[in-house]
Amino acid sequence: MRIGFDNEKYIKLQSEHIKERISQFGDKLYLEFGGKLFDDYHASRVLPGFEPDSKLKMLMQLSAYAEIIIVISALDIEKNKIRGDLGISYDMDVIRLRDEFQKRGLFVGSVVITHYNGQPTADDFKKRLEKMNITTYIHYKIEGYPSNVALIDSDEGYGRNDYVKTSRPLVVVTAPGPGSGKMATCLSQLYQENKRGIKAGYAKFETFPIWNLPLKHPVNLAYEAATADLNDINMIDPFHLEVYGKTTVNYNRDIEIFPVLNAIFEGIYNENPYKSPTDMGVNMAGYCIFDDEVCSEASKQEIIRRYYDALCRLAENKASDSEVYKLELLMGQSKILTSDRKVTVAAKERAAKSGLSCAAIELSDGKIITSEKSSLMGISAALLVNALKYLAGIDHSVKIIPASAIEPIQKMKVTYLRGKNPRLHTDEILVTLATLSTDNENARKAIEKLPELMGCQVHTTEMLSEVDKKIFKKLGIDVTSEPVQKYLKKF
Repeated sequence: MRIGFDNEKYIKLQSEHIKERISQFGDKLYLEFGGKLFDDYHASRVLPGFEPDSKLKMLMQLSAYAEIIIVISALDIEKNKIRGDLGISYDMDVIRLRDEFQKRGLFVGSVVITHYNGQPTADDFKKRLEKMNITTYIHYKIEGYPSNVALIDSDEGYGRNDYVKTSRPLVVVTAPGPGSGKMATCLSQLYQENKRGIKAGYAKFETFPIWNLPLKHPVNLAYEAATADLNDINMIDPFHLEVYGKTTVNYNRDIEIFPVLNAIFEGIYNENPYKSPTDMGVNMAGYCIFDDEVCSEASKQEIIRRYYDALCRLAENKASDSEVYKLELLMGQSKILTSDRKVTVAAKERAAKSGLSCAAIELSDGKIITSEKSSLMGISAALLVNALKYLAGIDHSVKIIPASAIEPIQKMKVTYLRGKNPRLHTDEILVTLATLSTDNENARKAIEKLPELMGCQVHTTEMLSEVDKKIFKKLGIDVTSEPVQKYLKKF
């Protein structure tokens, strides 16, 4: 797999820049961490070479005087929003994040529930957190936000929110995903701290969009694709252009909120140390791309994957037409088609010839392996077996899992568990391989090749079960599917 991003350089530059920003303020700095502190798989996909835990490694260097606030929107709790890369709800991810941070020796001070407007689900989640001895605060929905600056910057606006008690000079504000209200939490705290005579500053650590890449660079367009459900839009920063005469890229929510930030800073310091939204940021990622072609191609592939994901969620009534339309627009701007994804073409070609549901995987050496649905295995399970045989150097004609090992499992599924689908899923085929591996050398060799599937690409001509999707995620495989439940005919 080709890489185009220097991760070591990034950690060094980024940590130094954050330390410089901390030194600019007095009593306390609120540092908004956009994206994910770890498990940042979007960044690792569009910037090959970026490690998913890079930001966490930087924070570990500051752990002695840092604490973390985890923010979650009451709106996301109410609609049970799911984190796409992990398949868990945002409220569950808050608990997971807290546990993961604490395991690494980081101090999590509290959780803030934002956009609160009396939602019963938010009340229930607050009670649950408090039973776990997790300090939880409420920040309310403010009418006219973010344009009604007079109301926002008042005791009826930010002043109405709970004051979040903190004990360390660096307060990192993070969340399970975008749109959670991290910036509003930081600004509310600036207002509250000022009332208490505490001088606090604010800075933003947002990986995307990358401010010193062109507006329509594939990496930045991939960010728009990742937030299509939020309708985030990358924009030229007009404030930065006016003050410095330089073109930089930001996104609409930061630009919209800048007048609020400006008013709050002027209230605290009589002037704003930041002349533009770009000034607020500390992102050094753009300086660490050493192969633009690699990162551009990776970003285009990410846009295609996001498009397929939205199509499948639309088929399940989990996405809107507007989200799909926006992704189609981004594909047009990037000058890409679904046929630019090699496995998409391969899977469709085999399906057209066989009349069956099919799948294809592209391995790290560029080899494309395909599979089709059989009476014994689903397309995903068959694809894994075919790919592992190739990687292990086992001839395709060799059956590493005999029918005699599959048939009893099928009988259990259909006869005793009253299932309708006798074909084995990916988890079942892997367990079967593991069971056979004690006496079957080929099965053992195949299992040992599982780590080599990390980062491989898969496309299927039908939508997958949750079981198969989760197994692919655990193996680190990027999967797309046609938005159909059945393809042509079945056994």
